[in-house]
Amino acid sequence: MESRTFGKTGLRVPVIGMGTWQSYDVRDPGEVQPVTDAILAHGATFVDTSPMYGSAERVLAKTLGEHRRDVTVATKVWAGSAREGREQIRRALEWYGGVIDLYQIHNLEAWETHLPYLEELKAQGKVRAIGITHWSASHFARMATIIEAGRIEAIQIPYNPREREVEAELLPLAERRGLGVVLMRPLEKGALTRTAPPARELGFLADYGIRTWAQALLNWGVSDPRVSVSIPATGDVKHAIDNCEVGNARRFDTAARDRVAALARRHTT
Repeated sequence: MESRTFGKTGLRVPVIGMGTWQSYDVRDPGEVQPVTDAILAHGATFVDTSPMYGSAERVLAKTLGEHRRDVTVATKVWAGSAREGREQIRRALEWYGGVIDLYQIHNLEAWETHLPYLEELKAQGKVRAIGITHWSASHFARMATIIEAGRIEAIQIPYNPREREVEAELLPLAERRGLGVVLMRPLEKGALTRTAPPARELGFLADYGIRTWAQALLNWGVSDPRVSVSIPATGDVKHAIDNCEVGNARRFDTAARDRVAALARRHTT
């Protein structure tokens, strides 16, 4: 699995990790234990979760077990008040062994309230890096302002062939500021894989070690060197292994990347 430096944080992360939205919101951690085992076996040692994702934050911790020390854990605070946010953080620290590698402010929710507390925890060694996230382009200007203030070290943003707004400002700014970049929605929540282009148009992918359309979309994202790690979510072992294979693929050159983007525009709705 290819790895990259995560901005200036001192962390090194695999290019393919795993998200947990919907897929890990289950009652019994045993339902997804095989998925966690599969990604760890294949080197996808960056995992992302949030209290917004129902039981996922707790379930992920249970499935990691003694392997917690082998992974980079990214979670989030998602609360409208300081009191609620601190309780979320207390629980996460308890579940994940007292240290969170990347603590993010989910969708910028009450970020002015939560950021000073996360900075305190970072000074205490309980948080290694601080980030912000948002899925909507309407909030990217606000994210840019926070980045310019120099108080965060990572961003999580949507990026795929149909959602490319981050190319205008956030990706160049992240590169200049030396931020880690987590890519969410690499498959646009599955919308880009519902209808794959015909096989006759995908023959060129074999030259890059890519077997499937979903893998092509994942490789499209991480072929941008400004991206640190992509976090497709899945509750399926086969899909998890397929995703991990992209970590060992050859990255697309500009021409191949443009070709994948054109196919995505033409064949998906």
